[in-house]
Order: sequence, then structure tokens, then C-alpha cells
Amino acid sequence: MRWLVVFFVLVAPGICRATASVGGESEVRTGSSAIAEATADKPTPATNSSNSPVDQLIPWLLNEDRQLRGIAFSEVIFDATGKRVLAFDPQNEADRRVVKQISAACDETMKRLNAPESVIQNVGRINEVSSHFEDTLRELLSSISGLSCDSPPTIEGKVQRAGYPDLRIVDLASRRVFYLDPKLYAVGSRNSSFRTFYFEPKKATNKVRDDAVHFIVGFEHERREKNGRWKFTRWDIVDLSHFKVKLKAEFQGSNYDMYRAEAIVASGRGD
Repeated sequence: MRWLVVFFVLVAPGICRATASVGGESEVRTGSSAIAEATADKPTPATNSSNSPVDQLIPWLLNEDRQLRGIAFSEVIFDATGKRVLAFDPQNEADRRVVKQISAACDETMKRLNAPESVIQNVGRINEVSSHFEDTLRELLSSISGLSCDSPPTIEGKVQRAGYPDLRIVDLASRRVFYLDPKLYAVGSRNSSFRTFYFEPKKATNKVRDDAVHFIVGFEHERREKNGRWKFTRWDIVDLSHFKVKLKAEFQGSNYDMYRAEAIVASGRGD
């Protein structure tokens, strides 16, 4: 797992700074060595004469089945943040108490949002409904005596809605921390292989700042009725201590990156 963090911290920035100063070149060489270690058994392409970080990066990313799948989420969190993912302990009084309180909040949240007069019944897209679940859970959990519940701040002390996790719960008696992230999914999609979870390891926007129990709470909904109503039918609290994730290799670029004046070879205008 350490080699994966070395890649993110050293190699990816190194590639972006390949034309930087001598100090930057030193960092690139460090990252290159780390990737070379992870891909020591892969042949070097015959056309590779520069042995640059990107020349080693591509074969490493293509070796997806062996190196980028089945990664323990607990390791990703620890290596990216230095914090431990704690397993839910059914023998722990605080864990039992908090799960019971979260369960009651889930029941009430589903009851409120299923109501005909609920604000979500006027929302057309399910992606726009999830924030209402987060808000309702936060309201209910923060009102429980002995619990604190709020949005976890980043390392810079900023509160942002985007990114994992959505809620930070503290059992005040034990000081044990629980992260809770609500997810919505349609009936019949429970076994879908499409991406429904992501974690982006960035220092500035990191919201995982505690050793904590990590929970997903999944709410299942029926397909939207013809009358426009949303109906949620069940919920599950999932312990992420044994969760496995995979890394998707993707190179990105923006319109700003593409439409550079020096790169445009022809243009036209419609009349």
C-alpha cells in the first residue's frame, strides 16, 4: 500500500513539474525510483529511451488487475491521512448505543422524506435528493442528547459538502468518533458494478481527521412513480472496516487545457 501513496505524493506531481527547476527534477527522480520498484518485473518498451516517470507510469497503470484492485479502504485512509479505520465492535457499549441512535434517525429520515408534503417530492433528479438525507440525518442526530453531529471540517478548518465523508458523529461519553456517509440507490441496483463511492486523497480537502468507525448508510428507493413521488423502502448501515476499493486510472484535462491559442490549427464561425 505504501507504494500507492508514494505514487500519488511523488510521481504524479513530478510528472506535472517535469520541466521545473533542479529541485523539481530531484523530486521526479525520487518518484521514478518508487514506480520502478513497483514495476520491476515489467519489461521496458523498446521505444523507451528517456526512462522518464511517465514512461514507467503507463505500464504500471495498465497492470490494473494485479495492483489497482482489491485495495483495503482502511489502508487507503491510513496512508493518506495517518488515521485508523476502526471496526464496529458489537461488544462495545458506545458502538451499540450509537448504531441504535443512527438507526432511529434513519427510520425518522425515511418517514419524513417519504411524506407526500416532503420537499424531495418536488425534486426531479435522485442526485439532488441525497443532500436532503444528509441534512435531515444531521438535524436528527445533533438533537440527540449525548451526541454531537456536524459536517467534518477539512485540515484547513473549512466546511465543504463535497467529498467523503459527509457527517462526523461523536459519542460524548466515550469520545469515540463515527463517520457517516449517506448513499441512495434504486431497487434492483444493489449488486450493480457501477461506481457509487469514491475517495480522493488530497491534503487540503481531507476531511478524515480522527481514528474513527466509518459507516455508509444506504437508502433504497423505488423507481419514481408516474405521479412524481419518491418512495424509499429500506436502509442499511455498512461498516467500512473491511471495504475493498479499486483505483481507476484516468488522465484529465479541462477546456482551458485544450483550447490554447498555440494549439488551434483552424477555426470557423456559423452564419
